[in-house]
Amino acid sequence: MSARRTITVLGATGRQGGSVAAAALAEPDGAFAVRAATRHPESAAARALQREGAEVVRADLDDPPSLERAFDGAYGAYLVTNFWEHMSADREQAQAKALALAAEHAGLQHAVWSTLEDTRDCIPLDDDRMPTLQGRFKVPHFDGKAEADHYFTDAGVPTTFLRLTFYWENLLGPFHPQRGEDGALRLVLPMGTSRLAGIAVQDVGRTALAILRRGTDLIGATVSIAGEALTLTEMAAAMTTALGEPVTYRPLTPDAFRAQDFPGAQEAGNMFQYYADCERRFLAPRDPASVRLLDPQLQDFGDWLTAHRAELRAALAD
Repeated sequence: MSARRTITVLGATGRQGGSVAAAALAEPDGAFAVRAATRHPESAAARALQREGAEVVRADLDDPPSLERAFDGAYGAYLVTNFWEHMSADREQAQAKALALAAEHAGLQHAVWSTLEDTRDCIPLDDDRMPTLQGRFKVPHFDGKAEADHYFTDAGVPTTFLRLTFYWENLLGPFHPQRGEDGALRLVLPMGTSRLAGIAVQDVGRTALAILRRGTDLIGATVSIAGEALTLTEMAAAMTTALGEPVTYRPLTPDAFRAQDFPGAQEAGNMFQYYADCERRFLAPRDPASVRLLDPQLQDFGDWLTAHRAELRAALAD
């Protein structure tokens, strides 16, 4: 029996990194030993991973020496940053650079970097359809990651670039249907008639693990993923079926969405406008049939709703 190879999973107690750790720990053949890297190794989530068989280590994206220790002796790693924690593209890029340098120093044989498109390829800075944010970005949490991709190639890190999309789990949180004064449920987002590509977070983990299992053939490749792309009207209809009460879609203009009073409203408004205005460009590389070759259990929106019906009802009750 060959020795198990260690993969370091950044953000292992978070949503995305946690999905990768869970997928690896659930593998029947135990091909990979999981080193769960987190800023809070004493947390309940970290202790749960330890009980499942993961090695838990402390790592902080703003502390490069801790990253080198987390990667030491590992075969590969899943690399993810969290823009929404601080909402600074410059800080996220500094963290990505630190990840690339630590990965190079540790001699990782395969890194999967969680990234996104550069929205300015579709909506340039001088295009006034949407405001420019943080001085030089249209959608900072997209554009900053895209700009950071070169850190990994420049450092010679064997990397697969995994481009994600909207998590359906966001519908359990900040973007869940809203109940109006009349008691009716409405999905209120600025997508118009365009389709929104979504994915279950669980499938991010399974896809990333499949990439790591493939070995060298996806190094240097960009893999773009989604479970399904639907209009918001279609999503509302699926929610109606799942919840047993009517849900309708009420579109907003992007400007109206950006004007809302919550942190990140402009960022999120620009994101949805990018999804809508650049629909064909964004959806073209995200073919669920291709993703299913890596993740045969890939969920469509109906599958996800069935699995999360109770959580959605709880979110609506809050």
